[in-house]
Amino acid sequence: MFVPLHDTNPLKSIRHQYVTFTIIVLNVGIYLVYQSGLILPVNEYTGVAFAVVPAELFSTSPWIGDASLGPPGEVAIPERLTLVTYMFMHAGWLHLLGNMLFLWVFGDNVEDSMGHLRFIMFYLICGISAGLVHSIMNPHSELPLIGASGAVAGIIAAYLMLHPRVKVWVLALWRIPIKINAAWALGFWIGLQVLNIFIDKDGDVAWWAHAGGLATGALLILFMRRPGVPLFDRTRGGA
Repeated sequence: MFVPLHDTNPLKSIRHQYVTFTIIVLNVGIYLVYQSGLILPVNEYTGVAFAVVPAELFSTSPWIGDASLGPPGEVAIPERLTLVTYMFMHAGWLHLLGNMLFLWVFGDNVEDSMGHLRFIMFYLICGISAGLVHSIMNPHSELPLIGASGAVAGIIAAYLMLHPRVKVWVLALWRIPIKINAAWALGFWIGLQVLNIFIDKDGDVAWWAHAGGLATGALLILFMRRPGVPLFDRTRGGA
């Protein structure tokens, strides 16, 4: 397993990765306030109310957490809106930190390739698609789906198509720092997601959401990148 630490890939079109930074701040802030128990008491129903629950998403009821149907104190929001809210909730610190680390290392260059506004749309579309793919493949599941993994998977796919030969510092086996091509680090991660779809069918990780985000990110980068931004570019800082 590779844990990304830093890439040698300078920004070319934007001065700062404002959107990437803002998304990270929002995720961390939401977790601190609503899920960590450090600021507000933890409400077990809050995470469920903002999560994608496939069985409820495809139900005839237009609301999740209807006060007349759910536990007292549960938040009531439109079911379809959970396709956005779920990607800003996390199951724990490790879940949050893992997603935000991948977003920080790779998000800036994807944002650079398309600009701030397009990157916002890109991120949200990847996350929404990931939630939909997960729900379509598990239509009767009542397990809540939360986390930014699907949206981040879209960023990983886009980065791999833009900069496969850029060098990335990673921790191999969680402890050994090495510098390898992005194609190796991200290709290994993508292969692991696809493999686990078939061998970890009963696990608690939403592998289909990752696959949905990957496919969407690979498709969107084809036409959302700025004119003149090539695919598979060997940039400064490459091998």
